[in-house]
Amino acid sequence: MHAIGVDIGGTKIAAGVVDDDGVILAQTRRETDPDDVASIDAAIAEVYRELSGAYEVRELGLAAAGFVASDRARVLFAPNIAWREYPLRDNVAALIADPGVRIVVENDANAAGWAEFRFGVGRDVEDMVMLTLGTGLGGAIVSGGRLTRGAWGVAAEIGHMRVVPGGHYCGCGHEGCWEQYVSGSALVRDAQAAAITEPGRAAALVALAGGRPEAITGPLVTRAAQDGDPLAVDLLAEVGRWVGEGAASVAALLDPEIFVIGGGVSAAGDLLLVPARKAFDEQLSGRGHRPEAAIVVADMGNDAGMVGAADLARV
Repeated sequence: MHAIGVDIGGTKIAAGVVDDDGVILAQTRRETDPDDVASIDAAIAEVYRELSGAYEVRELGLAAAGFVASDRARVLFAPNIAWREYPLRDNVAALIADPGVRIVVENDANAAGWAEFRFGVGRDVEDMVMLTLGTGLGGAIVSGGRLTRGAWGVAAEIGHMRVVPGGHYCGCGHEGCWEQYVSGSALVRDAQAAAITEPGRAAALVALAGGRPEAITGPLVTRAAQDGDPLAVDLLAEVGRWVGEGAASVAALLDPEIFVIGGGVSAAGDLLLVPARKAFDEQLSGRGHRPEAAIVVADMGNDAGMVGAADLARV
């Protein structure tokens, strides 16, 4: 038997048939409207029908960007999709109309983290923390070989730990959340600000953006840093520092064997990881008297959410 995993983003869904070894056998995608939740349900049912026509499927896992309830059926809240106490599982089940298919809903970062734990860079450990540095900061915690969901299903919202009281405003409504210092959005914010406050240092970066500071993007900063631009290197190093310092605090609580860094910002590789590891070592409590967690880049790529959702549907 195979499972289908669906990774639901703000403007698209990606779906694939996944075997027991985490291999994607077939996949498809659809464009969606984040404000039209019924259309997302319909798109999920459509990709299910397309993929199940050629494969025998008994599980359907839905990776959703939001707070997923502990019943693995509802999305309590999502920042970028109009889900509020939304019965995603039941709505999709009604459209599919196949009582033989088990449907579960999972947080998208949890799904990606589970994929890395089962089939990726974390497959040889029992305790792992995943950090996904994208628009925000997502997280997943695997402890003793089990995914940590918490009492109400919303554990590992790690990006909203407060690290700077009175710091940058966060979309969650608070200030100083960790994701405001380690995400792709933070990298772009600081790069665009530097283009205004340090025009001399930022000249090469602005030139890459076509002369428009507001056109600076995260991938552009990474590209400039890889080409040796000092400002871009410093910007990524600052993000890396925050990754390492925050990870040291997480290690004090969870003591994982590895931190897995995913998301778009992880494409910077050592430009991010070297300063992250340095800051982690400097801030880790009891350093020299305890084993230290590794900080590594994820290796499942953009398929992680899809693969993890499919595999979690079997659990």
